[in-house]
Amino acid sequence: MKSKKATRRQSIRYRIRKRISGSAAAPRMSVFRSNKDIYVQLVDDVNGVTLAAASSKKVSEKGNKTETAAQVGKLIAETASEKGISKVVFDRSGYLYHGRVKALAEGAREGGLKF
Repeated sequence: MKSKKATRRQSIRYRIRKRISGSAAAPRMSVFRSNKDIYVQLVDDVNGVTLAAASSKKVSEKGNKTETAAQVGKLIAETASEKGISKVVFDRSGYLYHGRVKALAEGAREGGLKF
């Protein structure tokens, strides 16, 4: 049985996904946060394809989790610009826009992504 916290996040995630969809022009930037790492993907929902991905496992400089999340945001922005993507739709996947999720978003904005 899922915990109350996980069930709550799942219902929030479904509510967000009802309104948000990514395309090839503006893919959905989906965030997943585990206890150790943070992962982000750029997803084209129309074709069902992941266009780019980055994670804290690929970051060379290690700091605390929030600093690492900001570096992952810059890494996904760099990868997106190589593929010609400048605009995305942010999907926080039911997590609060605070802490690591916020740091990742701000890092992506610093890297040049618009959302």
